[in-house]
Amino acid sequence: MRDFVIMTDSCCDMTAQMAEELELKVLPLSLLMGQDTYRNWLDGREIGFHDFYERIRAGATATTSAISVGDFEEAMRPILQEGRDILYLAFSSGLSTTYQSAVIAADGLREEFPDAKIYTVDSLAASLGQGLFVYLCAQQKRAGKTIDEVRDYAEEIKLKVCHWFTVDDLNHLKRGGRISAATALFGTMLTIKPVLHVDDEGHLISVSKARGRKASLLALVDRMEKTAIDPKNQTVFISHGDCEADAQFVADEVRRRFGTEDIHINYVGPVIGNHSGPGTLALFFLGTER
Repeated sequence: MRDFVIMTDSCCDMTAQMAEELELKVLPLSLLMGQDTYRNWLDGREIGFHDFYERIRAGATATTSAISVGDFEEAMRPILQEGRDILYLAFSSGLSTTYQSAVIAADGLREEFPDAKIYTVDSLAASLGQGLFVYLCAQQKRAGKTIDEVRDYAEEIKLKVCHWFTVDDLNHLKRGGRISAATALFGTMLTIKPVLHVDDEGHLISVSKARGRKASLLALVDRMEKTAIDPKNQTVFISHGDCEADAQFVADEVRRRFGTEDIHINYVGPVIGNHSGPGTLALFFLGTER
């Protein structure tokens, strides 16, 4: 049986240490801020996560760019030359063209390496939702499953990876075209905090509203209560836009309500954080449906 590599991209927002332990190959998306381009490495080597959010708070703006076809070919070719196969688990096609770039690269490389298996899976996920998806697939690989079995598992669970999140400042979502200017203005005036999720097509959808920050954080855990599959015994991921105390508050609430022990917290990386802003808080778990 040929060995295979699980490849993903930096929008998975995992810690660099976790990605290394799971033996993942992670490609970075990029961020253009001022005159400088930074690659979104998981270890923050080109732009630190706290530094990024401080700059956004100070009024800096940035644009983000997907991974190119050429970047994928460059990363995939050496693995294929070693005689290993590739399973790429992509950032949501509903939020980026990165997945399409991977598909084009894979199609070209199959002609060059006709004996290789190069699979691309659209996670329809983002941030640590994508991270949780990749983590669960990596556990299957560790358990000795074949590339085909892990690919099938990925397709089977991807629409059960639940993403519930809230943001502190609606203007970042307004700039990204996620909500209207009127909604942003109205919500900011009334300290209304939106509760959003990522739907079955990988898009950000506003679902409900909460009055005030604490209520919005508790609303995320309420959502988990409704759909989570065996919450006590599953792995839960929480990502935050430079608001670790709020992440700890949500983690404590999840532990209190469900007895969940395996909870991982990390930053929302700069590429996604550029659209969601400081103060974003997201909860990810497996549920009966998104």
